[in-house]
Amino acid sequence: MALRSLLADTRPLRNPHFRRLWSANIITVIGAQMTLVAVPAQLYSMTGSSAYVGLSGVFGLVPLLIFGLWGGALADAFDRRKLLIGTVIGIIVTSGLFFVWTAMGNTNVWIVLLTFSAQQAFFAANQPARIAILPELLPNNQLPAANALNMTVVSAGGIAGPLVGGALIPVLGFQWLYFADVFFLLPTLLAVIGLPSLEPEGVEKGKVVGWRSIVEGLVYLAGHKILLASFLVDLVAMIFGLPRALFPQIAHESFGSEMDGGLAFGILYAAIPFGAALGGVFSGWVSRIQRQGLAVILAIVAWGLSMTGFGIAVYFATGAPDQWLWIGAFFLVLGGAADMASAAFRQTMLLTAASDNVRARLQGVFFVVVSGGPRIADIAHGAAAVYVGTAVATGGGGILVVLLMLLCALLVPAFTRYRVEVTPD
Repeated sequence: MALRSLLADTRPLRNPHFRRLWSANIITVIGAQMTLVAVPAQLYSMTGSSAYVGLSGVFGLVPLLIFGLWGGALADAFDRRKLLIGTVIGIIVTSGLFFVWTAMGNTNVWIVLLTFSAQQAFFAANQPARIAILPELLPNNQLPAANALNMTVVSAGGIAGPLVGGALIPVLGFQWLYFADVFFLLPTLLAVIGLPSLEPEGVEKGKVVGWRSIVEGLVYLAGHKILLASFLVDLVAMIFGLPRALFPQIAHESFGSEMDGGLAFGILYAAIPFGAALGGVFSGWVSRIQRQGLAVILAIVAWGLSMTGFGIAVYFATGAPDQWLWIGAFFLVLGGAADMASAAFRQTMLLTAASDNVRARLQGVFFVVVSGGPRIADIAHGAAAVYVGTAVATGGGGILVVLLMLLCALLVPAFTRYRVEVTPD
């Protein structure tokens, strides 16, 4: 019974709509992660520079900022089912364009970056609606479990995608990974088509969605100190503690991987998602935690310490790359498990605190934070590595996360004290 209580809470899967979305996402996320690996690998292969890989953060960040917020406003004004269908089709089309450009022998970096930017715009508009529908499908006491289940699928796809993509890039080339992504997106399209109409509550018919709608959501958010703090701590964790843009260079220079992919490359990209998936499998405890604010602080401190350990492994890898690769991967796995816990609690705080007619707009802000932070991290780490090297950029960032998190806990004690009542099913 003790082991059973640790395993993932699967009650949300009893809901047929959530179950279909969750099951379809298993396949879709694998393809998405293969593309996520292929784009930086292709950029590094074309240029040999981590700075260009970091530049993809700029091209991803701008559409995330704009369309994450606008997508949230749209999802608070129109049928969320229709919005999900349209954005999934847009993601499919941009994946198809990646295939076409690569099959035609494109060597222009800017075409790759612009296509990536368009795909991120559709993805950003999709996510607020995708998360905002959860309270319409499930009771509140199942939301922590649903968030953990969703993260487990995303993380599991993040394991298979990088491993398969990293291994197949030298064999099949980039174009066939993009081609596979198109087909892997189809199950999710069918799942969202099968949803019922999901009109948000209390919405005026014919309402025009513009900047005023976005500002209304931001004003609502400004009055909630706890939610603002949850965004701040995540930005600290991601901007200073996520060395993703350095993985191609680290895999090649420290762990002996090929210039355009290989096993070490795939392991680095898969390690954090593997840790998150492992944390998701043993996430039964998340539904029983009352002091969620303190849990977030501790989880992010653990994330920072893990990235520090990874930086140490990179530093010592020159003499024994194979041995230190697995040590470094171990620290990344620990970081992934910590990140899963932090995200599950922060997402639950937001879903339960907001009313339905503003929930998607707050999810848009949440998405901008959790997706924009890593893009800023790509830029920051790519630039820092040029001056201090990959090991110092990685390990030093982890130390900064720990120090800044302790500072946040001192400056916003209300967040650390935040708790929720845990009710039985």
